[in-house]
Amino acid sequence: MHYFQPLTFTLSNLTSLTATMKYLALALLLCSLSSLSDASCYRKAMKFELGETMNQTHCQDDVDKTWHPVGSTWRNSECMDCDCSECCSAYSIPKQFPDDCVSVFDSVACAYIVHKKDDPSVQCPIYAAVG
Repeated sequence: MHYFQPLTFTLSNLTSLTATMKYLALALLLCSLSSLSDASCYRKAMKFELGETMNQTHCQDDVDKTWHPVGSTWRNSECMDCDCSECCSAYSIPKQFPDDCVSVFDSVACAYIVHKKDDPSVQCPIYAAVG
């Protein structure tokens, strides 16, 4: 029994140190990921219908000036997915693709299309995008 006590103490310290290192590694990873994200979202002030005070049932889109029920989501004419408190871009922006290709925004589909510069019918691969 006397021989196992130092071993138990050492394993306990090692387990605690390992857990601490895992949490530190996770914190470092999460901090570095925030700089890699480039989501185009913004918070917005809520604009409610006139006459409503305590019981707000609708809010107004900043771009289209349309009214929407609180709790609903919609896509506006600038390809932003919105709710009453925030809007986020509904598309990602291609950043890496072959040099012989070009990126073109399709406002109807709310998406970037990457195709050959000399032949728009040939789609190109996208290696990285943000948003």
